Amino acid sequence: MTGLPRVEGSVRPGWEAVREAFAQGQAHDDGHAQLAVRHHGRVVVDLWSTGPAASRSAAAGAGDASSAASRSAAAGAGAAGAGPAVTAATGPAATGLATTGTDARRTGPSDAGGPGTGGPGPRPYGPDSVGVLMSVSKALVAVCAHLLAERGALDLNAPVARYWPEFAAAGKADTTVADLLAHRAGLPAFTADPGGTPLPALLDGGARVRALAEMQPVWQPGSAFLYHALTYGHLVGEVVRRVSGRSVGRFFADQVAGPLGLDLWIGLPQREEHRFVPQSAGPPPTAGRVAAAVQELGLAPDHPLATALRASAAELARVTRALDRREGRAAEIPGAGAIGNARSLARLHAALIGPVDGVRLLSSRTADRARAPRTDHLPQPAPLHRFDGPDRSRFGLGFELPRPGEPLLGEGSFGHAGAGGRLGMAHPESGLAVGYVCTAMSWDPSAGPDPRWVPWTAAVREAAGIPAST
Repeated sequence: MTGLPRVEGSVRPGWEAVREAFAQGQAHDDGHAQLAVRHHGRVVVDLWSTGPAASRSAAAGAGDASSAASRSAAAGAGAAGAGPAVTAATGPAATGLATTGTDARRTGPSDAGGPGTGGPGPRPYGPDSVGVLMSVSKALVAVCAHLLAERGALDLNAPVARYWPEFAAAGKADTTVADLLAHRAGLPAFTADPGGTPLPALLDGGARVRALAEMQPVWQPGSAFLYHALTYGHLVGEVVRRVSGRSVGRFFADQVAGPLGLDLWIGLPQREEHRFVPQSAGPPPTAGRVAAAVQELGLAPDHPLATALRASAAELARVTRALDRREGRAAEIPGAGAIGNARSLARLHAALIGPVDGVRLLSSRTADRARAPRTDHLPQPAPLHRFDGPDRSRFGLGFELPRPGEPLLGEGSFGHAGAGGRLGMAHPESGLAVGYVCTAMSWDPSAGPDPRWVPWTAAVREAAGIPAST
């Protein structure tokens, strides 16, 4: 490595250290990234990195891909927190099954605009560029549900069947909207087939919703929790549709992105394709590797949870690949397919905890309800409860909460990470709101926080006066 990557943008007085910290975090990154921070609604950091300091050799990249994919298979397949085969994997770590790792053969930022991206040749990367957000998408969906709840149109403690009658089938009559938001519904995959749902069917949102309504839960809803990597978006999104009369993508566009002027979409419009920069990811773990990782958890191959974990991994891998193409980006894939940039993520999260140019999305009471722990008292479904540990994921209502492997902005903060390292978060007590978007999907959740986050997160907290122990 020779020097730091080029960083452009601006910082307010008192926040200068964040620029160097961001550059340090990107020093070993093969791609581009954006970092935006708002403090009490005001922009204080607006930075972007336009390339790596130096290239790694093909041999080094291939080695990274192999080792990261191996770790991710064990971590993501189990989605069990901590144990012999899995660590820190009930949140977006589960998505690592399909996407974590680097690959020397991948399409890098210098190739942006190549096949499947809508135009030939490289595309410049800057603050207005947009990219896939992966599971940060879940926060966008959660905002829609909380808006409806604040307006009195949706009771989060009510049975889902009140709004979506077909959902009562197969023992789900008592499943609540809160169960969906907190990953307690027992529906982590779209099918009981361990091979997962084929891609064309995955892009058919109506069919996926009907399948979820007919499915029997893998565990008793509300009695345990486990990350719903893709199904979360369809489950909560269908409730939003039934209550509002609009798809979750349309509702978000009309009620959230429009009033705030956000470059965030659940379903990218054709007119915005010229701004899209593709992500770069290594190959997903093979089906055999995933099956082996699941078996290490003590699950028999035909156990319903084993088949669900394998199906979820296969479905996520297919969706991730689909996002490389226009049809995938145009589809509403609310659990992982939102597209946007760091500026808009920071603006969105700032509007959750305070006014932004006169617009505030949620009241303090609603934000507090959203970030209250909803899974700390619950085990993961048997036998995964054996691996529960201090770094298992924590959920509020649709948002992730701090844990050692994903500390966010400290206790009291909430947000959501996405596979590969994307991150959006807010901290009401300090007035901080942050968006981070990257093109290289290199975060290995089983190894702890993304090394790219660590320097600038510390610098942001220090600039805002958050004590180190918080």
